[in-house]
Amino acid sequence: MDSNFKPYDYEASFKRLKDILNQSEINYEESDSLPDREKLTYSNGFYAYCSALFIDIRGSSKLPSKYRRPTLARLYRAYVSEVVAILNSDPYCREVNIVGDGAWAVYNTPRRSDIDDIFAISYALNSMIKVLNYELKKKKLDPIEVGIGISYGRALMIKAGYSGSGISDVVYMGDVVNHAAKLAAHGNEGYSDNTIMVSDVFYQNLKDENKKLLSWNSNRGCWHGDVIRKDMEAWYQENCK
Repeated sequence: MDSNFKPYDYEASFKRLKDILNQSEINYEESDSLPDREKLTYSNGFYAYCSALFIDIRGSSKLPSKYRRPTLARLYRAYVSEVVAILNSDPYCREVNIVGDGAWAVYNTPRRSDIDDIFAISYALNSMIKVLNYELKKKKLDPIEVGIGISYGRALMIKAGYSGSGISDVVYMGDVVNHAAKLAAHGNEGYSDNTIMVSDVFYQNLKDENKKLLSWNSNRGCWHGDVIRKDMEAWYQENCK
């Protein structure tokens, strides 16, 4: 969110704190899907089932010590540009956020077929990273590894910010978002960990064809795999060898 300078008034601030904490009639509606942002106010919220997907670069804290700032900036811009393009490619995408070298998205997935669509986004990301690493190699830069986590569950969607300032954002709270982030942190973490980590609930809603692409990871308590997108892999084989 963009900044919008206003001098800080601590007395007004303390009153806002009290008013917010004393709200007793907040309406948290149950919903089958995530509503549009415009339906949110500072006094309501929505509980809805959805899917969350996280992607994060492994060992990213070491990158600033390996590369000069112009090189690092180009790497991050290339990575973030295409990660966001893929995350945003599903019509049921509700939110895309960038946090440092990580990115995450929330999706409406009311039907089982929607779950398969989000899984397809995860392996498109995996295939894109292969091409990115090929381009990095041509620049004599080391390849990157990522972890991708996907979860399904219920989230609380609320509007948060500074009322009257024009600065606000939508916040998604709940196990589905946190779980996806934790799963992404395990992607490629150990020798036996694959790139894509999928929660059990998400896995159970996949079609059988997609279930066969994943195996159980007993150490992480989830399903995992190194799935790639066939047409992107064909392009890679033809152009990056």
